[in-house]
Amino acid sequence: MKHLIMIERGFNRVGDTLGALASLLFLLLLLNVVYDVVMRYVFNDVSIAFQEMEWHLFSAVFLLGVPYAIKAGGHVRVDVFFERLSHRHQAIIDILGAVFFLLPFCSLVTWYGIDFAKESYALGETSGDPGGLVYRWIIKAMIPVSFGLMVVSGLGLIIHALNTLFHPQASSLDQDL
Repeated sequence: MKHLIMIERGFNRVGDTLGALASLLFLLLLLNVVYDVVMRYVFNDVSIAFQEMEWHLFSAVFLLGVPYAIKAGGHVRVDVFFERLSHRHQAIIDILGAVFFLLPFCSLVTWYGIDFAKESYALGETSGDPGGLVYRWIIKAMIPVSFGLMVVSGLGLIIHALNTLFHPQASSLDQDL
């Protein structure tokens, strides 16, 4: 019993860390956008690199925020029906959804995304715009990293659901920690 709860806490720490990192990157994105707007409209100066950094940061926020959303229960499902079910039935749906949809899809994207990023790195891919960002492989590498972390969050979701099924008192108390 204690082992599953300890494992769940470990997965939760990973998810919480990703949520904090996504929040920090969002603040950097906000600062980047403010800087870009001020430079454009006050000083009539445009930086292609800062414009590209906006979509790089937005991508990182989204890609790192999704594993946190899975951990926090903010992922997509039909909540109108789901919330009306017992905790036991919710746990069963979470397990089935993770095993049959989340884990296979995220594993495939991770697997094929690695080659996508490696190819970008091998080609030395950079921005097509003059003054744009170099090392495009970094943002492309975020795809397999993020989907791999979604697999980790999915495993955490399964363990949480198992704790809910087999140790409902311990699992409900642990949610508040």
